[in-house]
Amino acid sequence: MESGDRYGVAGYGSGGDGTVPPPPSHAPSVGPPPPGASLRAAAAALLNLTGLGLGYALLGRWGRAAVCWAATAVLLWVALPADPDGVPAGVLVGYLLVLVLAAVDGGRIARRSAVGGAWRPGLAVGLGVVLLAVPAGGAVVYGSARDEAREQMLLERLEAGDERVATASGQPFEAAKSEYGKALDVYRALGEDHPGSRAAMLVPDRLKAYYDAVSAPYAKKRHCEAVAPLTYLRTLPDSVDKKVLGELAAWPDTPLAESLYACGVSRLGGAGSSSGGGDGGAELGQLLRTFPESASARRVAPAIDERIKDQVSALKGAEPCTATEALRSLGATASRLPDDSVKKLRADADEGVVDGVYACGVDQFEDGKFGAARTTLTDFARTYKSDGRVRQARNIATAAEIADDRPAAGKRLPPSKRPGGARMELVISNDAPNTVEILYTGPVTGTVTLRACAGCERYRASEGPRRACKAGGRNYPKARLQLPAGEYHFLYKHGTGATARVDSYSSGTRVQPGYTYTSCTYVIERSPFDLDLPLLPDPIQPVVSPWGAGSSR
Repeated sequence: MESGDRYGVAGYGSGGDGTVPPPPSHAPSVGPPPPGASLRAAAAALLNLTGLGLGYALLGRWGRAAVCWAATAVLLWVALPADPDGVPAGVLVGYLLVLVLAAVDGGRIARRSAVGGAWRPGLAVGLGVVLLAVPAGGAVVYGSARDEAREQMLLERLEAGDERVATASGQPFEAAKSEYGKALDVYRALGEDHPGSRAAMLVPDRLKAYYDAVSAPYAKKRHCEAVAPLTYLRTLPDSVDKKVLGELAAWPDTPLAESLYACGVSRLGGAGSSSGGGDGGAELGQLLRTFPESASARRVAPAIDERIKDQVSALKGAEPCTATEALRSLGATASRLPDDSVKKLRADADEGVVDGVYACGVDQFEDGKFGAARTTLTDFARTYKSDGRVRQARNIATAAEIADDRPAAGKRLPPSKRPGGARMELVISNDAPNTVEILYTGPVTGTVTLRACAGCERYRASEGPRRACKAGGRNYPKARLQLPAGEYHFLYKHGTGATARVDSYSSGTRVQPGYTYTSCTYVIERSPFDLDLPLLPDPIQPVVSPWGAGSSR
């Protein structure tokens, strides 16, 4: 047939018996591609791009198809379950490279091969396009799962921050400050780095709870305890975006001002000194410097003024010494504060201190604290020399010194006015080789000093009362006191020329009208065994029976 000649049958050759061999199963590697090769190549490439290796399967290249299945299996094993960070970039790039190579390779093979079977290349192309939706849809689903995983991760971080706040809220602020800081780092990162996440949407509520936890002492009106945490909250806008904090950024100002005021006022006058709380100056100073225009700052001067007046009134009460110390502290506090209207209050406090020192000394005397009374009133007389009470302060100090050795002298305060009426003379002679200071109190109070007696000696205990002040021709140093009638107490203090072993001596007697009295002071030796021998001096009597006032040595 002619048609046989057209197809080149002779080109295949024939056997000797004239038979024709079957055609090869694949197109030759050279020469033009078989008809429909382009469509077949596109179909194989698309089917391989699905990651299912279907292009190789249609071509009968099962080994290559297995490679595609293995690559897809590895991808699924790495990607599932969805991780917030997604598939590692290296794995994803490697998988895409495998798909591209498989598509190119499948298209190349399909273009050169005559595919057997009854499949249609056009239908295969359509199937490839449809099946491409599988990896595309899988990518979308995976992206959604990855986003959800990320949301869950962020929510877990939020929960961890909440747990830190809950733990810290049960501790004192200084101990919990580190935990609070770590919780804040969580909230700040969520709000600033993941603003669109569900966790970030919850951050404002969490920050409100955070502020409530940190400022809990303020809510409980523990104002001194609230100062440190509120000061901390006030600094947060320096490290956290104000957009994240919102209205919370400015919230601590008013509570902090109120706490500084309440804490400072509670400590005014040194009320917190015993517990290390100070005198309120630190808190009130911080208030006036930080919030000078606040309502709390305007209340500082009236509060200090009121407290000064209260303590001045308290000087007439049972604890004038305590009130005096409070006035000292109030004055010192007022002078340190950065407000002229407050500084002026120092003068009022100082004026109260003057009255307070005197009242304190009197109170100490009446309470039998004679040593303290003497110190207080001696300092008063030395410090406030122009005060009209200086003379009486010295008299009370003198009586207190006598009463410290002879308590009977402290039964009542020395009279503030000198009594009228007749005066009796008391002549006191010094038969001691050292100076003698004589303190006396009774209807009148005072002191007198006798110089040392030149040539006078110490006496043995047995001869002192008999020989003291009786040496003929000796000029004994003398002091003459004019005393109203009444009960008196004396203290003889041996001064210049005496050794440390010379004792002071106190005694008492009653001065009666119409008499002149004498007294003699002298020093006796101790016993050889260094025993203190008691002296039993005669009381002050009329001049016919003088009293010898001695001290042992």
